[in-house]
Amino acid sequence: MTRKTGKLVFATNNSHKLHELRSILPAHIQLLSLADIDCHTDIPETGETLEENSLQKARFIHDLCGMDCIADDTGLEVNALDGAPGVYSARYAGDGHDSKANMELLLRNMATHTDRSARFRTVITLVTDDEVHAFEGIVTGKIATEPAGDSGFGYDPVFIPTGWDMTFAQAPESRKNAISHRAVASHRLVEFLNSAHDRH
Repeated sequence: MTRKTGKLVFATNNSHKLHELRSILPAHIQLLSLADIDCHTDIPETGETLEENSLQKARFIHDLCGMDCIADDTGLEVNALDGAPGVYSARYAGDGHDSKANMELLLRNMATHTDRSARFRTVITLVTDDEVHAFEGIVTGKIATEPAGDSGFGYDPVFIPTGWDMTFAQAPESRKNAISHRAVASHRLVEFLNSAHDRH
């Protein structure tokens, strides 16, 4: 169990997400990649919500490797676009998971809208042998008129968090990780793991 070994498998092939989550989690939790457990299987992702996708991915890898597993699904939800791209954020411009193409399509679709408010939402699901728990993180903000910054990944160059005068991609990693959607969900995960550890 996680609370005994301190090991968690992260069901993702996204090296950016892996690095970001490793920098957020405390040192006593060892986050293993799929490569670390020699898993090179395509993970199904057919849910219609972030919650469904997150659970599906975590359960799939847990069943495959028998280890405690987490998975996340993240969506950018833009109010003027009725919540799009949402669950389809990574493949908004097609199945190629091309971040640049996704941003370009988003900016084109936003060209005629004055309401640029949006939010990033992450759901992290933990699957163990006998438990399933989900943790949500949300950060609100707005869509910039053009990309700015070269750190971060995904839609970070066009997302300006509420109260900021720069995009996520312009900010130092430490500043982004202090408030980001993934950070909020991760901290809730950590609080749960710590409390579970204290109970055992």
